Amino acid sequence: MAQVVFLRGVNVGGSKTFQPSVVARKLKALDLVNVGAAGTFVARKAISTSALRAELIRTLPVECEIMICSGAELIKVADAAVFKDQEPGPDIVRFVSVLGKRPQKLPPLPRDFPEDAWVLRLIAVQDRFVFGVYRRQMQAIGYLNQIEKVFKAPTTSRNWNTISKVIGILRAEK
Repeated sequence: MAQVVFLRGVNVGGSKTFQPSVVARKLKALDLVNVGAAGTFVARKAISTSALRAELIRTLPVECEIMICSGAELIKVADAAVFKDQEPGPDIVRFVSVLGKRPQKLPPLPRDFPEDAWVLRLIAVQDRFVFGVYRRQMQAIGYLNQIEKVFKAPTTSRNWNTISKVIGILRAEK
């Protein structure tokens, strides 16, 4: 099955910028599909996680954290329908944060940031994936950074729309 790559801290605010399409072209032997500009890829050719990581490190023009999960893990997450009661709206965004490692201990959920009038709400955790929603406000970006502190692990977050595109690519592969 395919593997999904999430790069952490690239193409954000003008730092660690690169062109994901160029990386995908350079790694065409892996049948690497670029999904958006935030450093999300699907490697459709069978390859070990360590070999994929090595190829990415060799090819990427910037240093960054690389989080890799199997396509099967991500499909399982999508099938859990965590967002079934969380409809998006013009001011509400659904997201998934990928943890660098599985958490040892889960915090009580839901968890709001800030607690008194939420801008970001964590609603569920499944394996290495944290699900949440945030209001379209500039403060939300700062609260996304709090997820690392809560779970004591590096994280990178993607809009649910991006995750849905990745799921579509994975399901088309079967």
